[in-house]
Amino acid sequence: MNIILIEDIQALDELIVIGYGVQKKSVVTASIARVSADDLGATAPVRVDNTLKGLASGVQVSTTSGQPGASAKVHIRGTGTINNSDPLYIIDGMAVDGGIDYLNPSDIESIEVLKDAASGAVYGARAANGVVLVTTKSGKEGKTRVTYDFSYGFQSTWRECSMLNATEYATLMNEASNYTGEGDIYNISQIGKGTNWQKEIFNYGAPVQNHQVSVSGASEKISYFLSLGYYDQEGIVGGNYGRSNYNRISIRSNTTYKVFDESRNRNWLSKMTVGVNIGYSRIKNSGVETNSVTGSPLGNAMFMSPLIGVYAEDEAALQEMYGHYGDRYKPLRDPNNGKLYSIPGSDFNEITNPLAELSLPGEKHNSDKFVSTFYAELTLWDNLKFKSSYGTDLAFWGTDGWQKENFRGPQSITDRSKVWSSMNRGSTWQVENILTYDKTFNKHSFAVVLGQSAKKYTGRKISGDRFDLIDELGDKANLDFATGLASNGDMSVSGGRFDPNTLASYFGRLTYNYDERYMFQATVRRDGSSNFGPNNKWGVFPSVSLGWNVTNEAFMENRPDWLTNMKLRLSWGKNGNERIDAFRYTANVATNNNYVFSGGSNQTIIMGSKPSGTPNADIKWEESEQYDAGLDFGFFNNSLTFTIDYFMKKTNSMLKDMAIPSYLGESKPMGNVGDMKNSGVEIDLGYKFRKGD
Repeated sequence: MNIILIEDIQALDELIVIGYGVQKKSVVTASIARVSADDLGATAPVRVDNTLKGLASGVQVSTTSGQPGASAKVHIRGTGTINNSDPLYIIDGMAVDGGIDYLNPSDIESIEVLKDAASGAVYGARAANGVVLVTTKSGKEGKTRVTYDFSYGFQSTWRECSMLNATEYATLMNEASNYTGEGDIYNISQIGKGTNWQKEIFNYGAPVQNHQVSVSGASEKISYFLSLGYYDQEGIVGGNYGRSNYNRISIRSNTTYKVFDESRNRNWLSKMTVGVNIGYSRIKNSGVETNSVTGSPLGNAMFMSPLIGVYAEDEAALQEMYGHYGDRYKPLRDPNNGKLYSIPGSDFNEITNPLAELSLPGEKHNSDKFVSTFYAELTLWDNLKFKSSYGTDLAFWGTDGWQKENFRGPQSITDRSKVWSSMNRGSTWQVENILTYDKTFNKHSFAVVLGQSAKKYTGRKISGDRFDLIDELGDKANLDFATGLASNGDMSVSGGRFDPNTLASYFGRLTYNYDERYMFQATVRRDGSSNFGPNNKWGVFPSVSLGWNVTNEAFMENRPDWLTNMKLRLSWGKNGNERIDAFRYTANVATNNNYVFSGGSNQTIIMGSKPSGTPNADIKWEESEQYDAGLDFGFFNNSLTFTIDYFMKKTNSMLKDMAIPSYLGESKPMGNVGDMKNSGVEIDLGYKFRKGD
């Protein structure tokens, strides 16, 4: 077998999405990592945020649990703030809040991660923690292409914690008892291995399936990409009980239409293109408690004694032991075989039978998300283009759950049945107008971007709960099927609106290169956010970056054949962060601060109000200032690439609750009182090869 490095002569001509435009990789002066559709196909991820694991240096992706569909925490070049440190996600030009789990990874063409301040400065106020640009697929010219991808697999734990079996556990208990002089508790010869609680709760061979259908194509006038995706995953803890599952249906339609193209006949108003990208997803999921020593099924399994069986051996003995609880004694039975689950003794405190816990109904979550971008681009004159876009992000999510009366142990008693439900909705609109001009003459190339952006988020919520279900039937467990009354505190309803958030922005970028040898880029953005008061509502975020393609110099013409490319990059910039709660710069009015005036036998309740907290009208943006120096190498016709970056990022004026004397009696005001520093070295090594005989 021979391994042959492939000549990649197009590597430097590859287009990189840089925010409000694209740029040839050979002249990029900032630190940007790219993940292609081929890279995504090799990992087959469930969620888009998990696609970045191990594919981009400086990007740390950590999953908090193994729950199906569990979200991942993404940090770009470290944690930049004690507040919300999530990166900004841009999907086809639309800034998306609330995560990107609605996206089907199979619909993605590429992901660009803007890591340094120079690349993210065009997004100014929201780029302090990095920017993730996601570009979805579009149709390619040629015949209509229909694809169907299908996968079906099984999941199991790859290892289990080493625990004592019943004999080993009983031996230790006997030793402890002998130490106190009380003698043996158990007859070791009659015990055996007992119950392996891990094996009892694990769902071995939990199925996972994925279906993907797409239709795409393009002609001279129109390009289109349509897709339908279905993903279903059963959890390895509770999945077979319907307690840990993830189900997603996704639909996408990306269409571009060329209204007219008269570029051959004139250079003014010569071309107009309109397009719409629409994505929708429906997610239904349920989950058990995770990362908890007590209360979670796995935590209970680890603490349960192997001497206790899954089911009670003598129901009458349990009745005698706990019968004094009267009507509160309502043990749980296995719905499949009717057997009574065992109940650990009072010395186990809050530890309960994990299978009994899994048999409870729990709660289910649902979400619907609709993200769309409508745009039109008009070539005004020569290479002067104007693009206007309108984007929407509509999200609807909620939870439904109920609990039955049950007795799982002396410290785990649910006396009354209860049902609860919540519904939420959020709406974001975004309007952007971009003017671009690029020109190349002789060895000089430059491009200018001028833009305006406006964004607003609003939302509403409502939730309620009620005690005493008429009957404990899962399909009828809703608020109308319970009898609890608000007058005695057995029914409650709450709701209202989410605090609105608005953002207005103006930005510009100048890019220049000479003969693809010397590159320069400068960006500035001015943002105004409703999260800050009139004293510091606006912030300015500049950046500058330089690049030098050393191998394009005349003195490098006689370089070794194995050295294809060498580029030096330097950048500096400032980004901002405005992700804090609304109206922290002022004090709202808090109601329900009532006082009772008493005069003899007469009492009068006076409705009272007070400030909701201590205001600070001078809070301002968090600023992240970052320096970056990088070297890019290409060897053997770019079949082997090597990149190294050194960065230093400092967050100034970090927003944090201020320390105030407790006698003030109010919540702490927020202030710009903290700093945080991140620095490090990133290394990327890549290669392409072909193997054959």
